[in-house]
Amino acid sequence: MAGAAAREHREAIDRLRGGDWQAAHAIVRDLEDPLACRIHALCHRIEGDTANARYWYRRAKVRLDDARGIDDELAELAAIAGPLRAVRRRGA
Repeated sequence: MAGAAAREHREAIDRLRGGDWQAAHAIVRDLEDPLACRIHALCHRIEGDTANARYWYRRAKVRLDDARGIDDELAELAAIAGPLRAVRRRGA
């Protein structure tokens, strides 16, 4: 993954890790790639809107596993997205 979408994925995951699903949702709501759809689904799962979460899991082509912990799924998404790297500037 490269570019702006990858940065947005990682930023949304960071927000979820910080407990701010609404900020994460604001980041991914206009993205349509499978990882963004999965992050979007997790936002709705955290919100408690299971029907909407199922919709976004379908868009991501992933089945909702009600037995799976939110923290486990978040860890998997973080592993897929990779670390949020600081931008290095020339001469720094």
